[in-house]
Amino acid sequence: MNLARYTDGFFQVGPTHGFLPCKDPLAILPPRYNHLQTILHELARIKDDGEEGILGKEGEIENRIAQLPNYGKEVEKESDPFVIQALFRAYAFIASAYTLAPAHFEQLSTGKYGKANQYLPQQIAVPLCSVAKKLDVYPWLDYHYAYSLGNYIKRDPTKGFAWENLEMAVKFSGMPDERGFIMLHVDINQYSPDLIQGVLGTLESENTVDTNRSLDQCYQAMININGRRKIMWEASRWKHYNDFRVFIMGIKGNEEIFNEGVYYQGVDENPRQYRGQTGAQDNIIPTMDIFSGVINHYPSNELTRYLLDLRAYRPVCIQRFFEDLKEGMTQLHPQGLTGWLNERKNEDGLILLLGILEEIYFFRNGHWQFVQKYIMQNTTYAKATGGTPIISWIPNQIMSVLNAMQACIEMISPQNKSPLFTRIREGFPQKKRLLEKQLALLHQKDYDATEVYALNKTHKLND
Repeated sequence: MNLARYTDGFFQVGPTHGFLPCKDPLAILPPRYNHLQTILHELARIKDDGEEGILGKEGEIENRIAQLPNYGKEVEKESDPFVIQALFRAYAFIASAYTLAPAHFEQLSTGKYGKANQYLPQQIAVPLCSVAKKLDVYPWLDYHYAYSLGNYIKRDPTKGFAWENLEMAVKFSGMPDERGFIMLHVDINQYSPDLIQGVLGTLESENTVDTNRSLDQCYQAMININGRRKIMWEASRWKHYNDFRVFIMGIKGNEEIFNEGVYYQGVDENPRQYRGQTGAQDNIIPTMDIFSGVINHYPSNELTRYLLDLRAYRPVCIQRFFEDLKEGMTQLHPQGLTGWLNERKNEDGLILLLGILEEIYFFRNGHWQFVQKYIMQNTTYAKATGGTPIISWIPNQIMSVLNAMQACIEMISPQNKSPLFTRIREGFPQKKRLLEKQLALLHQKDYDATEVYALNKTHKLND
């Protein structure tokens, strides 16, 4: 794989930086954008000084945007990728804040999301579309350049990416739970360099020892990623997810909020629809799906099409990485990694792959538990921020992982005494029963989200 294809000047996918930016993002905009930066600084419901911010006052965002200059011409001149990213982050945040503020205030008064502003004023729309074009992304709040990976500030620059050391450059609620929620996504990506190194090492390995060393590196990285992911429960309290969730909603799939879409004034006359910011746009699990062969078990349905649609909401350099990785796995063997390891009679490698598959399962089932608590017990609104259906979206992917695990188990000799293989094989039926029982509950007309979540503990698969 040609690593030179996987950079845009801000991200540089590889074993050095993983999926994180190649250096820390700008904390604030250059002085020439002071008016815009002032709005960003005062945007959150609760500002850093504890005072009420723009999103704490109904109608205030509309008043402030009415006074915002149109920086379209200035934005058009920018060429520094880090300034361009910071500008995209700025305008994406303001676009979401402006359109979704009415939905937010309706939720505060009635408990249900209201209608969004359907018109994006030209002083937001024009520069947002301009800077989005420079990055070759959709002009809407995203996971990479705006809300998560490009939105951290290190409290102590000499320390690492633990979420406790990270602040948000721009925020919606300004409350600790928003910071913990999204900065933990940055945190887990501190292990993405090891993950990518293990993937590349496997593809480049010349013997069984090298192959298994690289597979073990992937496995250990996934264990570390899952270890940090579990901290979500303390980093962001589930009862406070609604404090900021409405502002990361996408247009596409959320017609109840946006009707036919958003009109970008000064750009064109047709309503636009884009998917919302979502952790499903992170790159760790898609990389592992391609590498491990889970993608070969994706069902052909609308939910899988949603999943693949989200690939287009990533930076182009990461899309290229996915495409080349998929081609590389196919070149390795027509049946991917499982076929290659099996053909080489590398049973130890298959067991390590099974360990990786189980970690993918743990990640997805853990994410599914977050959905059960953070969303299903907090709201009756049936759509995720990306516009996908809540109760069927993740189970669709969990089933794919379980099918991949089953196929891998069947390639390993039942007489193999490996402790890892024995543990996973014996625990596998319980994983299937958990999902089957959850889906049975969810198919009831008036299901109880607390019962769905309680099944995790019953089957000893709770996070």
